[in-house]
Amino acid sequence: MGVERVQEIANFSKETIPEEFIRTTYEQPALTTVQGTVLEVPVIDLSDPDEEKVVRAIVDASSNWGMFQVVNHGIPHETVRKLKEVGKAFFELPPHEKEAYAKPPGSQSIEGYGTKLQREVEGKKAWVDHLFHKIWPPSEINYQFWPKNPPSYRKNNEEYAKHMHGVVDKLFRCLSLGLGLEGNEMKEAMGGDNLVYLLKINYYPQCPRPDLALGVPAHTDMSAITILVPNDVQGLQACKDDHWYDVEYIPNALIVHIGDQVEIVSNGKYKSVLHRAKVNKEKTRISWPVFVEPPSDLEVGPHPKLVNEANPPKFKSKKYSQYCFCKLNKTPE
Repeated sequence: MGVERVQEIANFSKETIPEEFIRTTYEQPALTTVQGTVLEVPVIDLSDPDEEKVVRAIVDASSNWGMFQVVNHGIPHETVRKLKEVGKAFFELPPHEKEAYAKPPGSQSIEGYGTKLQREVEGKKAWVDHLFHKIWPPSEINYQFWPKNPPSYRKNNEEYAKHMHGVVDKLFRCLSLGLGLEGNEMKEAMGGDNLVYLLKINYYPQCPRPDLALGVPAHTDMSAITILVPNDVQGLQACKDDHWYDVEYIPNALIVHIGDQVEIVSNGKYKSVLHRAKVNKEKTRISWPVFVEPPSDLEVGPHPKLVNEANPPKFKSKKYSQYCFCKLNKTPE
C-alpha cells in the first residue's frame, strides 16, 4: 500500500501518538482553545417567508463570522441520515477494500481515498483520513472513486446531491442580494449551472492525545461556499477575533462556511472563515463537507459592479485551478 493510514495508526496508538502528529504549541487545542465557551454562530431558518430578514441574517453572518448554521433547509432528515450511514460504512471496510479507491500516485486531481492533502508545514500530519469525489454535475463525476460497497452508496449520494440544489441556490441568491446585486449574479460569477459539488468525507479516528493533535489544521476553504454535515461528535472550531472556539453541534442543521471565492467576488465584504477540527479520545468524528466550487478553468475576481475608484479591487482575478494549485502547494500567488 505504501501509505500509512491514520485509521491504522489509531488502532495501535493506545496512550501516545507518533511525533509527526503532535502540533506546535501555538496550534495544540488544549493550549489554544477558549475553554468553557461554545461559539454560538448564527442559526438561520431558511424557510422563513420574510426573505429580507433571511438576507440580512446571512449578510451579517457572512461579513462578521464567515460561518453560520441553517435549519429548515429543505433537505429531508432521512436523506442526510442515509448519506452518513453509507459514508461511515465505507470507512469501516477492511483496508484493502478502501485502498481500491485510493488517489492514484501523481494524480493532479484531488479525488479518491487518501490521507495527505496539502504540503505539510514543518512535517506535521493531520489526524484524519478522507475520501473525495464530485457529486455534481453528472459530466464531472468519476465513478471510479465512488465506493461500490455499501451497495446503496451511489443512490444515497445522488439523492443528497439532488436536494443540495435548492440550498445552494437560496444561499447564492441571498449573498447576491446582500451585495446589492441581482439575485442570480453571485451564482453566475461562480459558473452558474456549471458549479461543481465536491464531496469530502473526513474520518477522524479516536485519538489518545486529542490535546496535542488536530484533525485538520487551521485553514480557509478554497471553495465558493462549503455546506457541511457533521456527525454528533463535536470537533469543529472557528477563529473569531484571534481566538479559537468550539462551534456548537445542532442536530439536523447544515453548517455553511464562506469560502475564498465568495470573499474574492464580494471584494472582501464577506469573509472566508478560518477554522480547524479537533479530535476525540473516546469517539470517532466524521464530517461530510460539500465544497461548492467554480469550474476549474473559470477566472474568478471581484464582481465588476462592486469595484470603482472609491472601492478598488482587493484581489487579483485568477483561474480557479490556478488558485487551488497555489494554495495547496503554498506557493506565492
